[in-house]
Amino acid sequence: MSTERPTDTRKVTTLRLTEMKQAGEKVSALTAYDFLTARLIDQAGIDVILVGDSASMVFAGNDTTLPMTMEEMLYHTRVVTRAVKRALVIADMPFGSYHEGADKALHNAIKLMKEGRAEAVKLEGGASICPIVERIVDAGIPVCGHIGLQPQSIHTYGTYKTRGTQPDEAQAILDNARALQDAGAFAVVVEKVPKDLAVRITASLEVPTIGIGAGGGCDGQILVTPDMLGMNRQFQPRFVRRYAKLAEDMHSAFQNYHHDVRAGDFPNEGESYTA
Repeated sequence: MSTERPTDTRKVTTLRLTEMKQAGEKVSALTAYDFLTARLIDQAGIDVILVGDSASMVFAGNDTTLPMTMEEMLYHTRVVTRAVKRALVIADMPFGSYHEGADKALHNAIKLMKEGRAEAVKLEGGASICPIVERIVDAGIPVCGHIGLQPQSIHTYGTYKTRGTQPDEAQAILDNARALQDAGAFAVVVEKVPKDLAVRITASLEVPTIGIGAGGGCDGQILVTPDMLGMNRQFQPRFVRRYAKLAEDMHSAFQNYHHDVRAGDFPNEGESYTA
């Protein structure tokens, strides 16, 4: 495992992501919801940090992303952006924040940029939300799209199964990707679709695609950080590679601390102060 620090210290921007696609350079992305994690991710050289509404599940313990509020997203975005120096920080627009028209969507996008200090926002959906994407982009706010499996629509789908396995749905997803690009999106997240479809989408767009559960043909990849760190023992879909086993390490550390306190071994003399 490499311990080298990243050599490219240039600030990552939306333009930089386009340049990376043109150069065939893969984009790395992870989620963050707190200061310490965001700082470590940024220092590791990750290109994009998404303040995801996945915090609803991995941070707040909900079953879906739907309960996430604008106030909660603003809080998480503020603490993440406070930590980041290099990575591009994108904030999810939570469910309900852009579904009541372009005016309210723009208002909430401005809050994430102005109060949260985000550098871009992400919306789920295809052609139907393109007028909203255009309105936000026209205001000078970069927008990242999100197609394929859309977690905010889970009650419509009824399942988290792979999307685009049938020709008609695959074509609709491809059309939605193109529509988002035409509306001004600077990048598109492609979630849980067959790898061949993700390759077609990536080849058809001038803007970069960032895959999650979409195979290796996208211009970049993103994972939910607690999942790739092995903190969630109950959740391991095929597309998640665990780069650590923090659940086991943390459980052991907590048990050892509990034992040392009960045994009177913590704190010892070296961990105590004298007058």
